Amino acid sequence: MERIIEIESLDELDKVARMVLESLDGRTVVAFDAPMGAGKTTLISRIAKELGSEDDVTSPTFAIVNQYEGQRTIYHFDMYRIDRWEEALDFGSEEYLSSGELCLVEWPEKIEPLLPDDTMVVKIEILSDTARRFVIR
Repeated sequence: MERIIEIESLDELDKVARMVLESLDGRTVVAFDAPMGAGKTTLISRIAKELGSEDDVTSPTFAIVNQYEGQRTIYHFDMYRIDRWEEALDFGSEEYLSSGELCLVEWPEKIEPLLPDDTMVVKIEILSDTARRFVIR
């Protein structure tokens, strides 16, 4: 089922985070399909907060994966620097993705062959400097 929500400002981002979590339906991998600067990391920080994490959520651009703790373990991936999906195997991406823990993936197109068939996709569209449309499927 596809869910769409539009927001006019970051003040409304908590409800998007709740909608993402409510839409999981047992899935554990979420792929964020969005251009640079759309707010992927900001949304992921709100999702972590919704799950009770008090960790500082930052983009793992160089580390590739960050781990946060809350009501459950959250793995936050930034695959921007990956040139070939095979590179993701070198840091154990398959183990993370099949761990049953929540895996939030920025730039998922870089590792598409490794993503489970039931991966949730959150597409973020930039409507203006502050407004966004989120399509969750």
